[in-house]
Amino acid sequence: MLLYLTEYLTQFYSGFAVFQYLTLRAILGALTALLISFVVGPAMIRKLSQYQIGQVVRDDGPESHLQKAGTPTMGGALILVAISISTLLWSDLSNHYMWVVLLVTILFGVIGWVDDYKKLVKKDSKGLVARYKYFWQSVVGLGAAYFLYSTASIPAQTQLYVPFFKDVAIVLGPMFIVLAYLTIVGTSNAVNLTDGLDGLAILPTVMVAGALGLFAYLTGNIKFAEYLAIPYVPGVGEVVVFCGALVGAGLGFLWFNTYPAMVFMGDIGALALGAALGIVAVVIRHELVLVIMGGVFVVETLSVIIQVASFKLTGKRIFKMAPLHHHYELMGWPEPRVIVRFWIITVILVLVGLATLKIR
Repeated sequence: MLLYLTEYLTQFYSGFAVFQYLTLRAILGALTALLISFVVGPAMIRKLSQYQIGQVVRDDGPESHLQKAGTPTMGGALILVAISISTLLWSDLSNHYMWVVLLVTILFGVIGWVDDYKKLVKKDSKGLVARYKYFWQSVVGLGAAYFLYSTASIPAQTQLYVPFFKDVAIVLGPMFIVLAYLTIVGTSNAVNLTDGLDGLAILPTVMVAGALGLFAYLTGNIKFAEYLAIPYVPGVGEVVVFCGALVGAGLGFLWFNTYPAMVFMGDIGALALGAALGIVAVVIRHELVLVIMGGVFVVETLSVIIQVASFKLTGKRIFKMAPLHHHYELMGWPEPRVIVRFWIITVILVLVGLATLKIR
């Protein structure tokens, strides 16, 4: 919205034209979301505490987690509010990519909210039944995938690009819908599984989102895309504003979520943030790079799959507990050590992902 205001004011003072630059609006989006988080965060935490919307801790988990019982959760609402307001303020509202990523993020947040509400307010330990949760995730994921496929006007918008190879672009056709769906829903659930320790999921999400924002900017710029031999997708550069807002909102939430956490994001935040990373990777055509940079999310998810498969097939568990971060806790690692080491691994993986821009 502010973009249109600055366009109007440019006729009176040419200096307002600076707000047309994507880089500036991405920075302002990040700062706006960060400010909203700092201002709204304390009041939201007080309200969650007042209504006794507190974390329920598994009795079969690490003993150190028992003290977290009752910590306010559903704090992911703060992230969604900050992202939504900041994105609407600083992005080009006529850009359909911006609406796709924002709506997918919000709708997955709604699914997470229903799950949290049932568990924490209605005291239904099952929350939103898994099959219903997966159904609604599928509806949103397939809807977004089909929309992107049906509105694609150039091959670059639906081809699969393989990192580290300059001229490898796989024509997907309708299989694009399947890939996009799996990326969105898979990443959403992967981030949700990772969200088990204070700050463990949010900072990797911020780092990956920041890197994807850079990819979005370069992919939407024909000169940079040609120079780097990456797909050029007209208009997708606007997504960098959304990524900036996500980074700002994530850092603002981390202020309250860092160990020992004052608030947890809950499914409303984890499902939404994972979906946000997935849909951004889809629209900028870098799904495989997301797999690299989000390696922590991938490994956490695989640990759960392996644990369940092993127990059902052999009756034995591979890990002391899944997801993987609990395994290391039960091995005696203090929670902050697990968190920081996973952060460090994410930094390395994000750098590897960024290296794909030049190593081709």
